[in-house]
This record gives sequence, C-alpha cells and structure tokens, in this order.
Amino acid sequence: MQKKLYLDYNATTPCDPAVVDAMLPFLSENFGNTSSIHHSFGWLAEEAVEASTDQIANILGISPDNIIYTSGSTEGINMVLKSFSNKYKPSGSHIITCKTEHKAVLDTCAYMEKYEGVSVTYLNVDTSGLINLNDLKAALRPETVLLAIMYANNETGVIQPIQDIAKIIADQNIFLFIDATQALGKVELYDALEVADFACFSAHKAYGPKGIGLVYYKDNKAKKALHSFIQGGGQQKTLRGGTINTPGIVGFAKSIELSCENLSDDMIRITQLRDQLEEGLLRIELSSSNGHSAPRLPNTCNISFPFVNGADLLRALSKDIAVSNGSACNAASENPSHVLTAMRIDPDLAFSSLRFSIGKYTSEEDIIKTINIVDKEVNSLREKNILWERRKN
Repeated sequence: MQKKLYLDYNATTPCDPAVVDAMLPFLSENFGNTSSIHHSFGWLAEEAVEASTDQIANILGISPDNIIYTSGSTEGINMVLKSFSNKYKPSGSHIITCKTEHKAVLDTCAYMEKYEGVSVTYLNVDTSGLINLNDLKAALRPETVLLAIMYANNETGVIQPIQDIAKIIADQNIFLFIDATQALGKVELYDALEVADFACFSAHKAYGPKGIGLVYYKDNKAKKALHSFIQGGGQQKTLRGGTINTPGIVGFAKSIELSCENLSDDMIRITQLRDQLEEGLLRIELSSSNGHSAPRLPNTCNISFPFVNGADLLRALSKDIAVSNGSACNAASENPSHVLTAMRIDPDLAFSSLRFSIGKYTSEEDIIKTINIVDKEVNSLREKNILWERRKN
C-alpha cells in the first residue's frame, strides 16, 4: 500500500526515535517516582527531571526554576487564565485576548465570563491575521490584569508582533501570556520569551510525546499571580499536584534539543518546501492563500479553493494525504474556521479552505505529489459543481 503523505504537523508530530530511546529506561528500568525521596529509584527519577529541566531551560533561554510541567498547553492555558479570575480579584478583573486564539483560550475565557464574572475583550485582526496595536491600546482598562496572545497561529502560521505588544503594556501592571505551542522548534523564541510573563508549550508539537507540556513564568511576581490548578501532594512548588511524568519530561527535553539544534538550517529548508507547495497550489484556478502577507511560521500555509466543499475535498484527499481544515482541537465544529472568519474571509470561502503544515520528515517528492493530488481532486469536485460551470455567466 502506498504510504500516505502527512502534511498535518500542526496537529501533532511523530515522536522522534531518539526521543523514544531517551524515554524507554524511565518506563521500565528507572521507573521511580520523584516523590520517593528515601531510595535510589526516586533519586534517579529526580535527577533525570532536574537534568531535563536544566536542558530545556538552557535551550529556551529561561530559568529552570520557573518551569511548571503540565499535561500540555490546554492545561497550561487553563492554569494561567483561571489564576486571573474574579475568584482571586474581588475588585473585578479584565482580560484581553484575540479572536483568532486557539479554542483552549477562547473556551476558557468564555467559561470565566459565564461562571466567574471576568470581563474579556476579544481583539479583532486585519485581513492578514494581525491585531491592531491601536485597538489594543484602546482596550486597556484600569482593571486589566492579563493580555493573552498566541505567538504563532495554528491555522495560518501568522506570527504576532509580541515585542511591540509588550511595549504597550509595559509598566502598567498587566501580565503578558503567550501561547507559544505552535512556535516551538519552528522559529527562534528568545525575543518572545524575553518579554513574556507566562508562556505555554506542548511536547507533541515538536516531535516529543503527547501528554506533557509546561508553563513558564518569568519571575516571582508572575509566580505569585499563579494559583494551584491541581491540588494533591504539593508537587511542583504546590502549583501542580500529582506524580511527575518523568519519562515524558525526559522525552520533552530530548525533543526540544533535537528540534532546536539545527533550527536555522531547518527553517530554510522547510520554508523552501512550504513556498514550493504554496506556489503549486496557487496555480490551481482561483485558489488563494490566507495569512501569507504577514510574518508566519515556515511550515504552514492555508489555501482556499472556491467552488469546492472543504469537507468533500478532505474526504477525497484522505485516501492519500493527511491534511486538515483547521485546528485538530476543533474538528467536530460544523462552523467555518473562526480564525479565517475573523480575518474577514467569506464563510463560504472559509469552508473551502485547507491547512497544510509540513515538518522535518517532509520531502520535496512529498510536495510534488501533494500538489498533483490536490489539483486532481479539486478539479474533479468542481466538475460536479453546477456553480463552477456557471461562474463565467
């Protein structure tokens, strides 16, 4: 059977074999609990976690003391956002975020509005997917406590100007939280992490295991703003109870090492492949690219194919290619992408759009095959669409 092409790296990535090898001893031989402080099994596990934490911190340019491990970015987002709820701010709290955020942010904000009395402002974006800095300034209030902005969008790859954003809220006692999940291992993060008070990551977006992520907090002021999200055992400075996932953390560290060690060269190669893919897909009649005019991740393109039902196109492509019509976390939605509609793309066109995201195992041959298959399936579906025949009338 012909190997299916995988172009859905923004949904998840295959675990690197070297990551699996690094984890295996801590699943079977050195299986101790880091909280078992009275014997060598626990000591070995604790040493592995400390070494992995130092490695992650060194690569990302952050302090190892300011890392809290989670099950992934969704938990991390809940942990940070809910620390700023009305429950902890009796005078009322106001959060600012963006309409193109991941559903983990949007759904958590909606929950806090409904059940915890938090006021939330959702910033608009322009047709490129970028927020307007003047809109941000206008949204600030005396009770604003947190600005939550995704660094790189998971559907379009669009990168927000985090340093410019940070300058606007500097010296205003407002915390900046960036969802850096999609950016890890794809672009440099030093500048963004330099100005962020909080950031979250998931290992499985960077060739690591699923079920492990982290929250980074900048300093003691940020730490004091956090509140325990999971109680039970006092682990991780009492901020996140539960047995620490030693093999996951070891795998996370290895995946970050591998993803970042040749980052500049990988960015060049993957950008070339992404551009080749995009150019080929844009040769399909009337197709258009979403978010291409803004800075974006090197691996991501979002293409609209008018006069084609996106769901039908996905089904047709699924025999040969794994792609998506947006976030894997929002796959059950019957609505058009909230990211694309926020960018003022017509809902019908948003329904006809697909996200292509490539990775380190993608080859030029994969790109050529993908272009040919998509071209064939789009034309096949259009031939069955009466509107396609009538478009020139």
